[in-house]
Amino acid sequence: MNLQESILELIKRASTDLAPDVEDAINKAYESEEDGAPAKNVFATIIENTKLARENSTPICQDTGALIFYIDLPVGDSEAKYREAIEAAASEATKLQYLRPNAVDPITSKNTGNNIGKNAPYIHFHQWDKDEVRIRLMLKGGGSENVGTQYKLPDAGLKAGRDLKGVRKVIIDAVTKAQGLGCAPGIIGVGIGGDRMTSYALSKEQFFRKLNQRHENPEIAKLEEELYTDLNKLGIGSMGFGGKNTVLGVHIDYQHRHPATYYVAISYMCWAYRRKQLTIKNGEVTYD
Repeated sequence: MNLQESILELIKRASTDLAPDVEDAINKAYESEEDGAPAKNVFATIIENTKLARENSTPICQDTGALIFYIDLPVGDSEAKYREAIEAAASEATKLQYLRPNAVDPITSKNTGNNIGKNAPYIHFHQWDKDEVRIRLMLKGGGSENVGTQYKLPDAGLKAGRDLKGVRKVIIDAVTKAQGLGCAPGIIGVGIGGDRMTSYALSKEQFFRKLNQRHENPEIAKLEEELYTDLNKLGIGSMGFGGKNTVLGVHIDYQHRHPATYYVAISYMCWAYRRKQLTIKNGEVTYD
């Protein structure tokens, strides 16, 4: 098993193909829209684009996104070897045009040209007791990232208090303000609680869940269901052209907070919902 080659394959799959649950949701959204409506035409283009990207092994979107890795590894395993392999694979994937150069120095505005830079790719390591390695990859586009936001409750303007009713209000506000700018229909990830940083981190980790996989807490699951219905009544629709499908999914999680704070971070993923994972066990690599 060659780690660099395995990660390169993971990047290729994430950039050029959608997960079955995402593609199924897009096909269902297409069928639900009115014939001849702009939304139906947008979904037809998305479906054709996805088909061609898969057939030709070309990126689904010209913005191949920032690379965000979550790695679960056995206790005592070396983090350095995974970072080295990821950087080499990302550089090679850029040469092969599976990735667009997306690492820019904020001081000099210089693009590194290979997706490698300070904290780029972003890698989150987590040790676990299993005798296998799981590497999850998310490609996060800049357009969808720009419409992500964070609220501090209570919010007097929205009359949103420190409860799930308040959480619901700010999520609806965030999606309403995003309109079609995040390349709708979007997938919404929400992190409740924690501090400013960890609430955002929790919101993004929701994108590794299967579409509309409900939370184990029944109150959160109910809120996810209600928001999925209500957000799709906003009429924003695909790319902001109107229609029945403003979001493809809503995923929420929570964590304990400081008594003085109540943060709600809302991350937005575009329709090009690019996530893949690989598992390494006994030297064998499997992809999902």
